[in-house]
Amino acid sequence: MLDKTFHPQEVEDRIYAAWEASGAFRCGRRPQAEPFCIVIPPPNVTGRLHIGHALNNTLQDTLARFERMRGKDVLWQPGMDHAGIATQLVVERQLTERQQSRTQMGREAFIERVWAWKAESGGAISNQLRKLGASADWTRERFTMDEGLSRAVTKVFIDLYQQGLIYKDKRLVNWDPRLQTAVSDLEVENIEMKGHLWYLKYPIADEPGRFIVVATTRPETMLGDTAVAVHPDDERYRDLVGKQVRLPLTNRLIPIIADAHSNPEKGTGAVKITPGHDFNDFEVGKRNNLPLLNIFNKDATLNDTVPEMYRGLDRFEARKKLLEDLEALDLVDRVEPITHAVPHDEKTKTVVLEPLLTEQWYLNVLPLARRAIEAVEDGRTRFVPDNWANVYFHWLRNIQPWCISRQLWWGHQIPAWYDEDGRVYVAETEAAAREQAAGKVLTRDPDVLDTWFSSALWPFSTLGWPEETAELARYYPTNVLVTGFDIIFFWVARMMMMGLHFMGEVPFRTVFIHTRVLDEKGVKMSKTKGNVVDPLELIDQYGADALRFTLALAAGQGRDMRIGPSRVEVNRNFATKLWNAARFCEMNECVTLSEFDPSRVRLMLNKWIISETRSVVDTITTNLEALRFNDAAQVAYHFVWDLFCDWYLEIAKPLLSGGDGEASVEARDARLETRATAAFVRDQILKLLHPFMPFITEELWARTAEHAAPREGLLIEAAWPTISLPADSAEAKLEMQWVIDIISGVRSVRAEMNVPAAARVSLLLKGAQVETLARLERHKDTIVTLARLSSVRASDELPPASAQFVIGEALAGLPLGEVIDVNKERTRLERELKKAQDEVTRLDEKLGNPQFVSRAPDDVLAEQRERRADAARLADRLRDAISRLR
Repeated sequence: MLDKTFHPQEVEDRIYAAWEASGAFRCGRRPQAEPFCIVIPPPNVTGRLHIGHALNNTLQDTLARFERMRGKDVLWQPGMDHAGIATQLVVERQLTERQQSRTQMGREAFIERVWAWKAESGGAISNQLRKLGASADWTRERFTMDEGLSRAVTKVFIDLYQQGLIYKDKRLVNWDPRLQTAVSDLEVENIEMKGHLWYLKYPIADEPGRFIVVATTRPETMLGDTAVAVHPDDERYRDLVGKQVRLPLTNRLIPIIADAHSNPEKGTGAVKITPGHDFNDFEVGKRNNLPLLNIFNKDATLNDTVPEMYRGLDRFEARKKLLEDLEALDLVDRVEPITHAVPHDEKTKTVVLEPLLTEQWYLNVLPLARRAIEAVEDGRTRFVPDNWANVYFHWLRNIQPWCISRQLWWGHQIPAWYDEDGRVYVAETEAAAREQAAGKVLTRDPDVLDTWFSSALWPFSTLGWPEETAELARYYPTNVLVTGFDIIFFWVARMMMMGLHFMGEVPFRTVFIHTRVLDEKGVKMSKTKGNVVDPLELIDQYGADALRFTLALAAGQGRDMRIGPSRVEVNRNFATKLWNAARFCEMNECVTLSEFDPSRVRLMLNKWIISETRSVVDTITTNLEALRFNDAAQVAYHFVWDLFCDWYLEIAKPLLSGGDGEASVEARDARLETRATAAFVRDQILKLLHPFMPFITEELWARTAEHAAPREGLLIEAAWPTISLPADSAEAKLEMQWVIDIISGVRSVRAEMNVPAAARVSLLLKGAQVETLARLERHKDTIVTLARLSSVRASDELPPASAQFVIGEALAGLPLGEVIDVNKERTRLERELKKAQDEVTRLDEKLGNPQFVSRAPDDVLAEQRERRADAARLADRLRDAISRLR
């Protein structure tokens, strides 16, 4: 007997262990079947399951389980990313706690320490994904630093170098002074901060008392200025173009130049040009042949190119001293408080020294980008939703050389060696490089590759490339990539480029892009706001199935989704509803019969539910094939809660109750058929819900077979439903929908008119045709019972004070004069309607006020919009209720 309550914490670990032990997750067990492959976006080895991971992996697992049940040979390829910067930071923090540093340890010892940390603590997220129910093939789990993937990375680097696509160059890069490494433009996070705009006076050379004023948020960089620029058409400065200013504190003379980079309408119209520390200024410098000065050391202290009193100072200390010195010279014109975007390293949150001139390795991705663009243009890979293709195209059509080197120790060390003359030798091993160098003494390049370099190879390196493995031949290209919009540039585009270049084929046929997960009020989650949702806490509190189903329901294409405890609780209640329905079936002896044929049921009620089940199977299948996860989940929810539980089982109760010995043959046959039908539909529900809610469905699959013929295997490997329809199923659907509509109509009237629950009223049908009257006669007992009526009959007229509604060609009336004061009720409804309309008007005015909208926080706006929608819906319901009273 099923327990009264489902306790997910008591069964989830046991069920997951059974899945793993059965080998159900492993690919290759159906060699004749159609392959289906998804590669997991590899989480960082440092990672902890967050709500974005939970969403992404729920959707992937839903597809994997769905296609596995459809008989395909499914490979969901798991793995982790070595996460160069993030992992190095974790281990360096541990060393700092022990008063140690990586430089004291040396590179080899530090890397050994990182591997030791990875073995002990890294990869916790894999176990957390198991808590979520992820059915990945863990026997094939990969790591971007494992031997096979490292071999792939080395080969790709060497091949691209030999093809002339990888090269070294000295360019401006974003620089993280904390880790002392280059940072990708894509890894720079601009954070709004309060700051100041300083207006500085630069004296005009040989014109005492005359100045040109420039504005800057980083006054310390003035020590690297090599020009002041004004717009060529700016009349204010036309006479100054070609003259020089004496750079304060340095005594250097720098020119005033005309360049369109200067905006006459911004600030003073004159800008300081620092080619060594600003990307735009670098371009201005190239156009005007300006010298380039680097004033910073790699730790963001000032170097020896600046006046002696600033040397060795941290950039912020230098700023403070420099401003004091300028104030003393009366060269600060004014200071304005501002809020501006300050570039930070997204991993370390360090203010990035932007930029620094360094020598780095680059990959010329332009020829690779052309092929990646063409592959989406011609439909070999499609984006879902398709609007994300525009984001992909925009980035690839404006792509710049990729800086692939990082000044870290943890990562794939670049396979390049240098001789004493600086010549470079790129080879797979040091021995091979020494052979190229004819035995010269070589030193290996200390840099490592950008983490995204190895991630870009993920779809084929995880399948064994560069070896020609059976898995590579079978599963590449993969079918679907499920990922977030924020890594279209970092990862999706780069996988497309590398896959096409090295495999000659796209890495995936479809890219499903999900959007952000917001809190319940529609506000972006952040630690500072205290609204971060922890999926592991939600799993502990409500169970993995409730969280998974909530995420699936929220995953509308192109729509931000709202998640929070109250929403997960709703779907915990849905799991409870499913459990209770299965328990009701068990208590009423609804047992799975192997010989049951759904196409041969005779009762109208059973024909209807079989037909509805077939419809929901078709709809969910279509929606999952189209990656409309939310639509599929919503259809399943409606079918289980509304049609099966609230209608079918309620209508079937009289048929299921009573002993077989006391009934007629006809009644016994009806009871047996209904029991078998209920068990059959319950089983189809378990199959349909399994991709979304695997734990509770697997538990019920086993437990509901305890008093029946044993199942052939676990639900995870059961076949997706296929259902043959009974004769006259279309007519049955129409008739039972009529029954549902008439009962629903009565219930709505009772609720709207405040009819006491115990009051029994009659229902009259006016204008009903012969067929409708026959339906009424067949289902009279059901209608009277479920609508709580005293009687139901046809009538030529409806008495005064009747609440009316249309049902097909007929007009239904409920005489309410004896149970409520109709006039008083109409007055109450009109008063409530006026109140709701006033609320809509008030909120429309508020939300239409530009000042309010611009100043209100996101959560307040979201709340106001939701209140407005609620008030509008209430007004609609009240209008309908008033129109029913005659």
